[in-house]
Amino acid sequence: MNRAIKIPSNSGCAGLGTILALVLLAMPAWAAEPIFPTGSRLGLVPPPGMVQSRTFEGFEDVDKKAAILLAALPAAAYDQLDKSLVPEALQKQGFEINKREPIELGAGKGFILSGGQADDKARYRKWLLIAATGDITAVVTVQTTVTDPPDQTYSDSVVHDALATLAVRASVPDAERLSLLPFTVGDMAGFRIDDIIPGGALMLVDAPPDQSKDASDPTHVTHFLIAVMSGGPTEAADRDNFARVTFGQIGGIKDVHIQDAERLRIGSQAGYETLAKAKEARTDADIMVVQWLRFGSGGFIQMIGIAPVDMWPAAFTRLRAVRDSVDSK
Repeated sequence: MNRAIKIPSNSGCAGLGTILALVLLAMPAWAAEPIFPTGSRLGLVPPPGMVQSRTFEGFEDVDKKAAILLAALPAAAYDQLDKSLVPEALQKQGFEINKREPIELGAGKGFILSGGQADDKARYRKWLLIAATGDITAVVTVQTTVTDPPDQTYSDSVVHDALATLAVRASVPDAERLSLLPFTVGDMAGFRIDDIIPGGALMLVDAPPDQSKDASDPTHVTHFLIAVMSGGPTEAADRDNFARVTFGQIGGIKDVHIQDAERLRIGSQAGYETLAKAKEARTDADIMVVQWLRFGSGGFIQMIGIAPVDMWPAAFTRLRAVRDSVDSK
C-alpha cells in the first residue's frame, strides 16, 4: 500500500526553504548571464524591457525611449575621466549631477554619476558609469525619458542593478567581428585579422599573433586591406583614370613604378588591377603593391595588398585567393 510521506513542520527543511526564499528575493529579478552586443567587449544584463539595439552598441526600449550605450576607451582614460568628470564641467554640457558614488564591479572599480538633462524635446534621467576594467576603460551611459506621471520601469535601483552586472570579455570572436562587415571572405589564405572597421573595412596580416616584429611594418609582413567604398565611375571608359587616381591615394609608399594596369573580371563583376613596385615611405625598403577594384551598383570594393619584394610571389598567390573569395552581403 502506498503511503504519503509527510514532512514535519518543525523539520530543518523549513529553515532551509526560508533561507532560499530570502536569497531569491535579494537577487535581481532578471538575474542572467551578461549579453555582449555584437562586436563589443563590454556587456551587461539589461533590465527587463530592453533588447540589444540594431543601430548602436548597447540596448534600448524603443517604446519607453530608454537606452544603454556601451563604449570602450583605452585604460589610461580612466584617470583622466575621474578628474575631468566633475559637476561643474558636466553642467556646462547641460548634465545636472545629483550624485556621484563609487561602485565595485566584478570587472573592476568605477563610479556612477547620476542626474538629469534636457533639450528642446524632452527631459531625461541620466546615469554615467566609468569603470577601470583591466586594459580598457568602460563608459556606460543610461538615458530614460522623464514622464508625467513618473514611470518607474527604469528606476534608480533598476539601473544600478543593471550597471552592477557590467562584464568584460578578453576578446571578440573573429566570426562576430566579421559579421559587422558588408561583405564576406570565404578564404583567408592563412592571413589573420589585424583590424576591422565595422561596416567598412577589414585589414588582414600574415604575422602570427605573437609576432615580435612590428606587424604594421610592410617590410616584414604582408598586409591586405579590403574596404567598401561608395561612388565610383558609372561608365566603363572612366575606370582606367579612376583606378589611377585611387592608386595614387595609397599612403605610406613612394617612388612608385607601375608594372601593370588592366581591366579584368573579379568573380562576376567588372574589376581593375594595378600592380607596382615601390618603396616603403619610412624605411626605403623595396615593396610590391597591388590594388584591385571591383565595381558594383552604387559603389565599389577596394583591395590593396602590400608585401616585401622577396616575399611577393607567394604573397601574391595568397592575396588573389582572398580577393576571389570576397562576396557582398
